[in-house]
Amino acid sequence: MVAKRTEEISSFIVMDVLERACEMETCGQDVIHLEVGEPDFDTPQSIKDALCRAMEEGHTHYCHSLGLPELRRAISDYYQRTYAVAVDPDHIIITPGTSPAMLLLFAALLEPGDEVIISDPHYACYPNFIKFVQGRVVTVPVYEEDGFQYRPDAIAAKITDRTRAIFINSPSNPTGNLLSAARMQAISTMGPHVVSDEIYHGLVYEGQEHSILEFSDQAFVLNGFSKLYAMTGFRLGYLIAPPAFIRPIQKMVQNFFISANTMVQKAGVAALTQTDDDTARMRTTYNERRLFMIRRLREMGFGITVEPTGAFYVFANARHISKDSYRLAFDILENARVGVTPGIDFGPNAEGYLRFSYANSLENIAEGMDRLERYLTQHG
Repeated sequence: MVAKRTEEISSFIVMDVLERACEMETCGQDVIHLEVGEPDFDTPQSIKDALCRAMEEGHTHYCHSLGLPELRRAISDYYQRTYAVAVDPDHIIITPGTSPAMLLLFAALLEPGDEVIISDPHYACYPNFIKFVQGRVVTVPVYEEDGFQYRPDAIAAKITDRTRAIFINSPSNPTGNLLSAARMQAISTMGPHVVSDEIYHGLVYEGQEHSILEFSDQAFVLNGFSKLYAMTGFRLGYLIAPPAFIRPIQKMVQNFFISANTMVQKAGVAALTQTDDDTARMRTTYNERRLFMIRRLREMGFGITVEPTGAFYVFANARHISKDSYRLAFDILENARVGVTPGIDFGPNAEGYLRFSYANSLENIAEGMDRLERYLTQHG
């Protein structure tokens, strides 16, 4: 008998799209991938060199369960110089990816029935993390015309005596939009805790991202190395937590993970200290792609009221084409050979939207846009 909590986990629809696209490619069809949120850049050489050097130097064993002191200090220094906030290295927990950090966080924070407020749309996997530890998801709709930003009064209406946290993600997946400093400041005072997913920090093209730690010392930060540093396969993340939560989370790490990969942590130090030029080049390239994709999608009639300015996504309103984003995304895949993500993956309020990723070459994006335009002409 399969446990109910695993039976109830919803599929990650973008992966369903990707897996179908891979089947098509196996059969000889050429697919343009605009569905996957994974950097197409190679990992910077200095990071790869640090990894190889760590192996040669014998850093292939367990380390402290909280993570290498060297990496925790480097993260602390990064938050100081980037956001002017002081983070004690002992309040940082290194994890084998940011998703394990999220699981540990909610396991430490929630009793059965405790509530977490999230936006709708939201990253598709958030509800499953919360539900897996028997928490309750409370959604607050956010809207295109408002740049998909939370409205603090809408959050306030959902707060109860079971509310344990308000979850924010800026820059956001799937929308690519940023929370303003004013709204983040307002949110920071509204609940017992704020959980801030900052994985797309550093990938901002207009405006300025802010860490929740600028506004609250009772917040949790989720971050990692996959997106900004093109290190998805390294599986390296971290959690910054209030002091009272460190030892409970550490005990879970000891029992469930022992420690994050030691040699990969050495590579993380190099990412934080040696890659400013690399990340600047990637950011410039992403911005060129962003502007191109926004222009082409608008020319085809997709709704983009507020331009996304972070991450590597454009979340486009396709309700004039179809209100069934799942069917539309798979029809585009089968007939145009372009992978896109249906909005319904990100919550009921996202139905009728499509997410396009520009983590692909400008040449491939241009070809994908041409194919999509032909599809719309033929199926309009």
